Amino acid sequence: MEPQKIEEQFESELMGSVKAGFPSPAEGVRERLDLVKLLVKHSASTFFFRIDGVSMVDADMDEGDIIIVDRAVEPYDGCKAVCYIDGEYTVKKVRLRQGGAILVPCNDGNTRYKPIPVGPEDDFLIWGVVTYIIKKA
Repeated sequence: MEPQKIEEQFESELMGSVKAGFPSPAEGVRERLDLVKLLVKHSASTFFFRIDGVSMVDADMDEGDIIIVDRAVEPYDGCKAVCYIDGEYTVKKVRLRQGGAILVPCNDGNTRYKPIPVGPEDDFLIWGVVTYIIKKA
């Protein structure tokens, strides 16, 4: 898993809103849309990762999706985060506990993935918090 650094601005035109219920007449409203400005709060500490695996599908992270990870966001109980544990990186839901944490997979349909208890003896770091998921339609 190699992070991809954000290096340049990406702008496009926002065509306006689109109803997800009943259709509405198209509005001629257009504005400039800067995706980096919209999705990245701390550019110096924000990275992209591509999801490899299926242990987080119930958290809407499917294989091939891109996650945006911000190292400046303070980890909190229940956050989804890229974590470093015993020489490997993984993305999991983090349950903070006194004296450690539990890294919880989010794939109820696959019992192969088990929670990973983390204690003081583990080489562990919450590397960064997932702030956005970019999915392919």
